[in-house]
Amino acid sequence: MHRVFATSLGSWFLLLSIAIAGCGHSTSDSDSADEGKGVIGYSALALENAFFKTIADTMEEEANSHGYELLVNDAKKDAAQQAAHIDNYIARQVVAIVINPADRKGMGAAIKRANEAGIPVFTNDTKCVADGVKIAGHAGTDNLQGGEVAGAAMIEVLGKTGGEVGILHFPQAHSCVLRVQGFKKVIDAHNKENPDTQIKIVTELEGGGQQGKSTESTTAMMTAHPEISAIFAINDPSALGAYKALEESGRAGKVTIIGFDGELAGRKAIKAGKIYADPIQFPKKMARVTIENIVKYQNGEAFEMEQLFPTELYRKSDADADPELP
Repeated sequence: MHRVFATSLGSWFLLLSIAIAGCGHSTSDSDSADEGKGVIGYSALALENAFFKTIADTMEEEANSHGYELLVNDAKKDAAQQAAHIDNYIARQVVAIVINPADRKGMGAAIKRANEAGIPVFTNDTKCVADGVKIAGHAGTDNLQGGEVAGAAMIEVLGKTGGEVGILHFPQAHSCVLRVQGFKKVIDAHNKENPDTQIKIVTELEGGGQQGKSTESTTAMMTAHPEISAIFAINDPSALGAYKALEESGRAGKVTIIGFDGELAGRKAIKAGKIYADPIQFPKKMARVTIENIVKYQNGEAFEMEQLFPTELYRKSDADADPELP
């Protein structure tokens, strides 16, 4: 008996009733997997972030086109809540599970329960790096390359003068760890070759990948380091939060922000001159590839277990020519 069912009979029925109720929203009119090819469970990292909403919407469209139903839950960056989603998917006997891990190592135990139940787990955007887990496939950004692109953009800004830089981080996500790693790699290389124009990373603060938290962290950052010249924010909500703090302190336009994502709000901010540039990601592509890989898995077809898509630097000139922006 799988671990999720190793409870009292009453608890088993409680878990099953919760699973049937959904704990999220289903993208078809019926919760019955018998009417199609089955249900795919998706626990999104945070649907308040437009990036993950785009992934959810695109996976829904792609899943439906292949005859599958997509069940979506919002983990709200809570690893315990995401683990509960996975347990519900196991009880529901979904055909596959997709997650953006809320904790790159902490999701290991829940994923192992899905492994034991014989349900394939796929990740997109961010990876799980816990020991002993089996991930059937991953589709995401080449985040190390994206961090390097962000570092190159920072050199465009400060390479001739040098200056102090702060980082708004979200280290729970492996994608963000790689972004910061790539960013530092490029900055370190610049500093070795340019001793007179050093770009000094003076602080890294938790921004939570959220606008509100990043506003608070940026305020603290400027208080502790009033000479900061620029900020690298690991996603667009963090970058927008940083700009709000700069605006409130009267330092907007004096501190340069480099973000990451290229979501609509971020691109608008780049056009308005609030953010200097973004390495942009392609969430629709990773969403479509995830569903395509699930279909191939179900059909016994071969597919690449890891597919990483490089970022492209998006500046104001790109925003001015962007047909999606007013």
